[in-house]
Amino acid sequence: MEEWIDFTTKSVSHSYGGNILEYMSGIDLSCNKLTGHIPDELGNLSEIRALNLSHNNLIGVIPSSFSKLKQIESLDLSYNNLSGRIPTQLLELNSLEVFSVAHNNLSGSTPERKAQFGTFEESSYEGNPLLCGPPLNTSCSKIESPSTIPTTSGDDEGEGSSFMDAYVFCVSFLVSDVIALLEVFVILYVNPYWRKAWFSFVEGCITACRYSTVGTFIELYIFKRCA
Repeated sequence: MEEWIDFTTKSVSHSYGGNILEYMSGIDLSCNKLTGHIPDELGNLSEIRALNLSHNNLIGVIPSSFSKLKQIESLDLSYNNLSGRIPTQLLELNSLEVFSVAHNNLSGSTPERKAQFGTFEESSYEGNPLLCGPPLNTSCSKIESPSTIPTTSGDDEGEGSSFMDAYVFCVSFLVSDVIALLEVFVILYVNPYWRKAWFSFVEGCITACRYSTVGTFIELYIFKRCA
């Protein structure tokens, strides 16, 4: 029984069978729910003419080793979760006729439009919100513009500044009080003369306050009796 296979290349699916299979050199792993990163070792398959990894769940960056696929004519990495920039080394693929990285999470600018990459249209890159540059309609200067960074209004900034000033003042005031108190304790601990004078001063204040309080009560009592 003759074997037939379905092979998708250059965005077209065909069925192949018979002796032609001996002359085909390509890999079609599309629609297989593959996960993980694309192995760098795939770049060593320098004789393949088609590589289709589309419609999977692949993550990570596009390997720069793909620049060694000198015979490749069709490279389809669309509909995955690939991220990062498109390697500039891919410009070395002079035999490339079909290229698609559409519908991923790629960022940065598209490859320079020269050689084979000057022939690829917007459909090769669409579906990547952070990708910019021709043939896309998104300008890289617009994406990288500082105006896209949200800024606070003048009122909010003024209120935040006033709050920070009050907070800094309170903290510095508290730190100054603590340092002054520590200096007093250190002086009293080191110098016995000042320590004795301090305790005498405190004792005198307490005695004065006590007698003053007692005298006030006596005067109040006498005043009430005379009244």
